[in-house]
Amino acid sequence: MATPLDKSHHAPGEPVIPTINWGGLRALYVKEVRRFFKVQLQTIWAPAFSALLLLMVFSIAFGRGGNLVMGFPFATFAAPGLIMMAMLQNSFANASFSLMVGKMQGTIIDYLMPPLSNGELLAALAGAAVTRALLVGVVVWLAMLLWPGGAVFPIHPLAVIWFALAGAGMMALFGVIVSIWAEKFDHNATITNFIVQPLSLLSGTFYSIEGLHGAFRAISHANPFFYVISGFRYGFLGQADAPVLIGGIILLVVNIVLGAICYAMLRSGYKLKN
Repeated sequence: MATPLDKSHHAPGEPVIPTINWGGLRALYVKEVRRFFKVQLQTIWAPAFSALLLLMVFSIAFGRGGNLVMGFPFATFAAPGLIMMAMLQNSFANASFSLMVGKMQGTIIDYLMPPLSNGELLAALAGAAVTRALLVGVVVWLAMLLWPGGAVFPIHPLAVIWFALAGAGMMALFGVIVSIWAEKFDHNATITNFIVQPLSLLSGTFYSIEGLHGAFRAISHANPFFYVISGFRYGFLGQADAPVLIGGIILLVVNIVLGAICYAMLRSGYKLKN
């Protein structure tokens, strides 16, 4: 006599995971987080040390004589930008590594075979990159407290949270795109050296774009890093080079576009399945 199917059985053709595979998504996310945590001296603590060195060098070079930038001592002005710059670079570094190395080592099947949708795969990879960026941001912020003038505290917490998540998410999605496209470390290094680092340094981290003129100022407004830095600085200092609301909307649009590109590339299997 036939018995009704219990909760552990499914009728033929009935999906076992009808909505979101939370277990699989969590497992991949934890795997990616553990990967960078195993080398945390390089992935978390080293960026803080580098950012503190940059703050020290530039403060000594440009902060003498009581020079003010937007009404703040140079170290105070630069500290939020250095925190965010470290977050952006490390979010990209984490996301641009996994799939590229999987292709190089022949282990890409470990990402493609599990019962994860393209959206779940993207969410896990980007989520781990954002996690690393946030950890780096906290450690860099703590390191800044050691330098005179570098101690900054949030006065607009919602702006700090939004621009931290939007900026880290933007670079995580861009990193996934590069990870899919790149076939060797040289490709990744090319994007890092000729796109990510220049955009970071030309984002207004060490200067206000109010002092720029003509084409240079227009180029700065076309740089999405500029809106991340400006909005994040507003969260700490209450001053920004660009309207905070407009910057927030621009970053939202950029993230949506990058997310759509990532999803399309994963769905098509571009350089992953062929």
